[in-house]
Amino acid sequence: MSDTVVIAPERFEAAAEQIAWKLNADLLGYEPDAFAIAFSQYRRIIAVMATGIVVRKIAPLLVDKWTDPAVVVVSPDMAFAIPVIGGHHGANELARELSILGIRPVITTATETRGLRSVEVIAADEEMQVVNRPSTRVSNAGILDGITRVYRVRGPAVVLADPGVSFLSRKGAYTVGLGCRRGVTPEEAIRAIEEALKEAGIGSDEVMIFATTEKKIGETGLVSAVESIGGNLIFLDDVTIRAQGQASPSGAGRIGLPAVAEPAALAVSDKKELVMKKKVFGKVTVAIAR
Repeated sequence: MSDTVVIAPERFEAAAEQIAWKLNADLLGYEPDAFAIAFSQYRRIIAVMATGIVVRKIAPLLVDKWTDPAVVVVSPDMAFAIPVIGGHHGANELARELSILGIRPVITTATETRGLRSVEVIAADEEMQVVNRPSTRVSNAGILDGITRVYRVRGPAVVLADPGVSFLSRKGAYTVGLGCRRGVTPEEAIRAIEEALKEAGIGSDEVMIFATTEKKIGETGLVSAVESIGGNLIFLDDVTIRAQGQASPSGAGRIGLPAVAEPAALAVSDKKELVMKKKVFGKVTVAIAR
């Protein structure tokens, strides 16, 4: 099964077949629930039909630009490819791919119309992910104004960043929230992380980011442990952690927080789903989200 599907009514089937063959995509005949099916199964959707039809059909399905599939409309005469949603999340790229069939991409995202790369495009080019997604609005506005700068920081390092700074990390499906007792050693932290990942059936290369509270910024054992296994550890402020809502009962009240591991993992995750509730491994508490 491909990650791309072409949807078209019967009268435009020939054009849809040509596109599907060229892009190695699946075909789906247009029917009332075609887009609902496509949204649940595919990452990229090409619709060969009028834009108005597509807009009306996908409007009730939209949830979040970071998780919704990219949707591109191709005019029935195969003259134009128009990204409707997800321009920075694969739709612009998909529209450009269609140029191999002589279909002209119509790009409307502000950064790319000026020949600039958005934060999301930079992340894709570097095979990374945006950890703090709300930051992209400010960062992309700065790119348009010519004031956003891109820095590559090689560790060990600590970066103190304002909300308008986008942080990119390696790709991965999972996020790991960490809490620890004071004075934890690197060996204790490494052992806890490895045990938690093993128990969850997750490889260390599947972890996008490790996160904890900024109150643990002085725990060098925790920092060293994450560094030694090739991960990135970020420190979250109290507002971000508290914003995640209820968590399992925790002893984090002694540092003024409702919890650490679970909200830290959720705060930087994609789907905001816990795959491992907080579990204590010696002096380290671990929670895993995706």
